[in-house]
Amino acid sequence: MLAAGGLILALSGAAGAGEWVSLFDGSTLSGWIPVSHSKGGCHWDVKDGVIVGSGQSGMLYSPKGDYKNFKFKAEVKISDHGNSGLYFRAPVADGDFSKGYEAQIDSTHKDPIRTGSIYGFLHVYKQLVPPDTWFTYEIEAVDKDWRGMHVPHIKVSINGELLFEFIDRTKAWEKGFFAFQQHDPGSKVEIRKIEVMELDEKGK
Repeated sequence: MLAAGGLILALSGAAGAGEWVSLFDGSTLSGWIPVSHSKGGCHWDVKDGVIVGSGQSGMLYSPKGDYKNFKFKAEVKISDHGNSGLYFRAPVADGDFSKGYEAQIDSTHKDPIRTGSIYGFLHVYKQLVPPDTWFTYEIEAVDKDWRGMHVPHIKVSINGELLFEFIDRTKAWEKGFFAFQQHDPGSKVEIRKIEVMELDEKGK
């Protein structure tokens, strides 16, 4: 394990098993709030047990807005040249792309910041997942002590492999919503098996 500038790189290790709670019933958008940015609107539909985002830019929020310490995972697929994001600790449900942490979903979009990145904080430029391919995205966020500071520790895993643990000494986002982004008309994102496990302050 190598530490450098608030980033801890690891070779392997996904989050351990626990009591997961499903946020998607597999057939409807019950428990989710769509927000569009334009008259044309983004479109969120459920097809064959999968949430599909398409159309203009917008977001799809889970209505509970006080998630702080947790493990969150979902199976995701992004289209070729598509762009999306998995938002967590987003403080408002108004579709603002700049609010909250964003785990990027992007395999071949013109934006070179790829899947596995925490947008604006830590960027991955290598393609880790091909387009039109299902993968499991897992996020763990826990506020805990680091060198005398109580700050967010954010782990990002793809398909069970831990990419990194990011220590956010800026403490940018304290708590908030989960959301998925529909970035632009050329993108289509698909999501299924959305689950969360809330943790205590000790990360258990």
